[in-house]
Amino acid sequence: MATRGRPRDFDREVALRQAMQVFWERGYEGTSLSELTAAMGIKAPSLYAAFGSKEELFREAVRFYDLLEGGATNRALREAPTARAAVEAMLRDNVKEYASPSTPPGCMIVLAAVAGSTESAGVREFLAELRRSSTTDIQRRLDRGVAEGELPPGTDTAAMAAFYATVLQGLSIQSRDGATLETMTAVADCAMAAWGSLVKPRKKR
Repeated sequence: MATRGRPRDFDREVALRQAMQVFWERGYEGTSLSELTAAMGIKAPSLYAAFGSKEELFREAVRFYDLLEGGATNRALREAPTARAAVEAMLRDNVKEYASPSTPPGCMIVLAAVAGSTESAGVREFLAELRRSSTTDIQRRLDRGVAEGELPPGTDTAAMAAFYATVLQGLSIQSRDGATLETMTAVADCAMAAWGSLVKPRKKR
């Protein structure tokens, strides 16, 4: 039996993809309910029946984004043969995606709700936790590099992970501001040129 208020031809995944695009382009607070329903091709009662609320729809759209568009980082950290190659692939692969004309510029997880009203605090924390998780994933790959002898014992992998995560997030903002592929690639070049100075034991406090 169809959920009340949902049209018979409702395709949940297609609607979710459309919502993802709108949130990605305009952010959480910048997206109105009417814009969402227009993009999704459904009416407000159908949206609430299928997703519960705007916030719940947003959270699901972010998870959908991470599954479809956020694979560059996970793929690089998982598949590259060395920690250095993993970090470099993470930066360069994301730069290519940020510059793609087929999708909104930048990363949805970075850009969708950096700031906002008190009512959106839960959304901001949700995205912040995803960004922290990404930094943790980078550090784990660097820690593996230490364990495998690629990086020297005592390398400050936490600082390195934070640095490269910050570069990646900054590239996302640069992309939204109109930076070209060439400009962002140059930033990635600079970040990788810093690798040698970062690969050293942490200072004693």
